[in-house]
Amino acid sequence: MSRYRLLLAAGVLTVWIWSGWRPVYPHDWFLENILVLVCVPLIILLCRYFQLSNLSYTLLAVFLMLHLVGSHYTYAEVPFGYTLQKWLGASRNMYDRLVHFSFGFLLAYPMREVFLRLAKVKGFWGLYLPLDVTLSFSAVFEIFEWIIALIVNPEAGLAYLGSQGDIWDAQKDMLAAGVGALLTMLIIALVNWQLNPAFGQEMREGFRLRRDDEPLGEVRLSHWLRRSGT
Repeated sequence: MSRYRLLLAAGVLTVWIWSGWRPVYPHDWFLENILVLVCVPLIILLCRYFQLSNLSYTLLAVFLMLHLVGSHYTYAEVPFGYTLQKWLGASRNMYDRLVHFSFGFLLAYPMREVFLRLAKVKGFWGLYLPLDVTLSFSAVFEIFEWIIALIVNPEAGLAYLGSQGDIWDAQKDMLAAGVGALLTMLIIALVNWQLNPAFGQEMREGFRLRRDDEPLGEVRLSHWLRRSGT
């Protein structure tokens, strides 16, 4: 790891230690940190196989720090969330919504980098797929939250959900993540449009098929059967 990435890791570790010092709901803090305990070691292990840019690691670190702040206070009681509530004229603490928006806004770029470098997607698909996966991950996380809330005690479960009495909280969280990812993709498109002379060509090539392309389904299956002699 470079010095910069070590500084990022140290920053996340520092916030993690702070978040675990007398959290408002200790059991909720543990539930919220399942995400951190799984994702951070996975990111570090993947560095040995596939390294992202410093920009992507910075965005990941900022999101983890935002999440850790929420785990310390619980998302429904973060002080800055009440400030946002006043600014926006909302009826609830808005920190939870901010983090869901940040999930899309901050993580869509690392997803795009993976798609472009590893999956070799082209043009339009490099903008659409990060948005699509962001919405998918957001939905999976809402399902995960629901399952966890069912198996823990009611008080910790409600704190973990952070719905604050809003029956449409899950849908609004997913919308916030989608809007964040869409905004990031629009910014990327504008930057490419201004600075990348080949941007228009790349967008068109994303809809062109290779000369050797053919349908899948029964066509590909028939090729396999002929090759196997069946």
